[in-house]
Amino acid sequence: MTFHKTTLLPLLLLAGCAVAPMTDVAGPIDGSDWPALRAPAPDAAMEARIARIVAGMTLAQKIGQITQPDVRYITPDEVRQYYIGSVLNGGGAWPGMNKHATVAEWAALSDRFHDAALATDMATPIPLIWGTDAVHGHNNVSGATLFPHNIGLGAAHDPALIERIGRATARQVRATGITWVFAPTLAVGENRRWGRTYESYSSDPQLVAEYGEALVRGLQGRLTGDGDVVATAKHYMGDGGTYNGVDQGETRATRAEMITRHGAGYYTALNAGVQTVMASYSSWNDVQAGRDYGKMHGSREMLTDVLKDRLGFDGFVVSDWNGIEQVPGCTKSHCPQAINAGVDMVMVPEDWRAFIQNTTQDVEAGRIPVSRIDDAVTRILRVKLRSGLFDRAPSDSRFNGRAEAIDAAELAREAVRKSVVLLKNEDKALPLARGAGKVLVVGDSADSLSNQTGGWSLTWQGTENSNADFATGSTLLGALKSQLGAENVVYSPDGSGVDMSAFSKVVVVLGETPYAEYNGDVRFPTPVQHSRLHPRDLAALRAVSGKGVPVVSVLYSGRPAYANDLINLSDAFVAAFLPGTEGAGLADVLLGGRFDFTGRLSFAWPGSACSTGEGAGDVVQFPRGYGLSYARPARTGELPLPATPGTCD
Repeated sequence: MTFHKTTLLPLLLLAGCAVAPMTDVAGPIDGSDWPALRAPAPDAAMEARIARIVAGMTLAQKIGQITQPDVRYITPDEVRQYYIGSVLNGGGAWPGMNKHATVAEWAALSDRFHDAALATDMATPIPLIWGTDAVHGHNNVSGATLFPHNIGLGAAHDPALIERIGRATARQVRATGITWVFAPTLAVGENRRWGRTYESYSSDPQLVAEYGEALVRGLQGRLTGDGDVVATAKHYMGDGGTYNGVDQGETRATRAEMITRHGAGYYTALNAGVQTVMASYSSWNDVQAGRDYGKMHGSREMLTDVLKDRLGFDGFVVSDWNGIEQVPGCTKSHCPQAINAGVDMVMVPEDWRAFIQNTTQDVEAGRIPVSRIDDAVTRILRVKLRSGLFDRAPSDSRFNGRAEAIDAAELAREAVRKSVVLLKNEDKALPLARGAGKVLVVGDSADSLSNQTGGWSLTWQGTENSNADFATGSTLLGALKSQLGAENVVYSPDGSGVDMSAFSKVVVVLGETPYAEYNGDVRFPTPVQHSRLHPRDLAALRAVSGKGVPVVSVLYSGRPAYANDLINLSDAFVAAFLPGTEGAGLADVLLGGRFDFTGRLSFAWPGSACSTGEGAGDVVQFPRGYGLSYARPARTGELPLPATPGTCD
C-alpha cells in the first residue's frame, strides 16, 4: 500500500510518570509543515538547580560533560580527571575485554566509573551516564536473553508486546549498572539492500510510530524506578530511506515525505517522553526542491530549528559513533559545526582527549559560543536529574548485579512465536507431528545461535561467536530435539548421503550469516537473491527436496529475501527473520497444537532479485500484511522464477 499521510496516534498518558508526555497534536499530518509539539511545562525548581550548577562550572568541566568516550579507551581515573559526563560500551566492548564477563563484573565496572565521576573537584559533583546498544535485549552481555530483531517484532503487530520487551530489556540493562539505552530505532526501511533493514520495524510509518512509543514507554517507565532506563530515538532522521539502501548515505526525499514518513516515529516517541535523540549518519537531499540539507550531524535546521524548537524536544542530542567526522570540514576529534548545529553530547570513542582540547580552543576563539555549550550542558543535566542519577547511584537498583535479571526467556519465546510468518504450507507439511516418525534437520543455520541472532549480538557485527558464547537459549535444532525427543531428530548440515526413507519430515534451516551496519549492505547493482548470496543453502535444500518426504524450510534473514526458488523447492516455508536466542518459540509453532502462526509481514516480500522495496517497478510476491496460519490455510502454488541478471541495471 502507498503511504500518503499519517495521523498522529492518540497517546495514553503515563500514569504517575516522573516526566510528563509532550502535548499531542490533533489531526492528520499532511506534510505541509512539521507538527508543532510542546514540551511539558518546565520544573522551575529543577531548572533553577541546573542553572546554579552550570554557573559554578569551569569551561573544562562543561566540555567534559559533553564528551562521551568508549569504555575501552578511558579509565575511571581519567573520567575524574577530565570531568567526563558519559561513557558508552560499543558493540564488542566488555569489562576487561572479556566476552564472558559476568553481570557482577559489569556492575562493578559501572560502580568504578560512577564513583570516579563523583570524585572530582567540581563545586557540584555530576554523576556519569553510561549508554549501551541494547537493541534486542542486552545484547552485549553473555547469558542475556536476546529478543527477535525489530523486523520480526514488526510482524507481530503487537505494541503491547513491544512495551513488555522494553520493560524486560531495561531490567537487563540495570542489572549491569547501566542506565541509558540507544533504542528504539525509528527508521522506516525502504530498501532491503540496506544492512540495517532488520533494525526497522516496518516500511509502514504508522506501525513504526506505534512501536516507537511503546518501546520508549517500556524502557523508561517512570524513569526513576529500579528497572527504568533512559531511551534514545534514533537515527534522526531518514536513515531508512537512503538512496539504493547505502548505509550512512543520502536520503533523497521531499520535505513532505520527511515530515509524514520518516518523522512519524519521532512524534510519538517525543510524546512518550523520550529523553535523548541520536543524530543519523545519513544526509538529506530534497532533489525535487533543489535543497540539499547535508549531513544530519551538521544540520542546524534539523537538529535545532525542527527538533528542539518546532518539535519541542528539551532532552539532549547525542552524535553517533564518530559521526561528526562525516560533516564537511570536520574530523573525528574536531567539529564546531556539529555542536553549533545542535549536537549536545559528542560520541568520540577513541579521540576524546583531542576533542576536548580542540573544543576548548573553539570556545576560547569564539567559534562555538559559550551559550551553546551552556545549553548543551543544561540539557544533559536535565536528563540526568529527571532519570534520578543525582538522587541514587545505579547500584541502588534492586536489579543491580543480579544475574537472574537478564533472563527473559519466556517473554522472548512468546515474541518468537508471534513474529515468524508462514508464507507457504502445501498438503499440511506443517505442523510437524509428535510421534509420527523421525525428523531430519538440515542446514548450517540449524545449530547456529550466531545466524539465529544476527548482528548486534555479543559483538558489533555478530560474528566470531560460538554457541557457548551466548550461555543461554537454544538453537532450533536443540529445541526440536527437546520437544520431539533427541532420538527422533537427526542432523545433517548439508543433507548429502542421507537415506530419506527413514524420515517423515525434513526441516531445512536456511540463513544469512551475521552482519550489522555498513558491512550488511548489498551494494547496487548486485542482485539480492538469497540462493545467490548463500549457495550452500540452495545446495542443501536441493539435496533433500523432491525425494518423497515433505520439506519444511525456515529462513533466518535480516531483510525480506527474494527466495522464490527456495520456496518452490519447499512444501512449507517460514520467514523467521532473526528470532534471537529462544529457538524454542520457533519450534512451538512448527509443532502446532497450542500455538498457531499469527505473524504478518511488516514489509512487502520481493518477487524478483532486483526488487528492493515497494515503489514503482518493484515486484511484490507477498504484500505487507500477508501471512498464513493453520486456521487460515491457502495454496501458494508454483511461484514465478524471473531470470536473475548478473547485475541490476
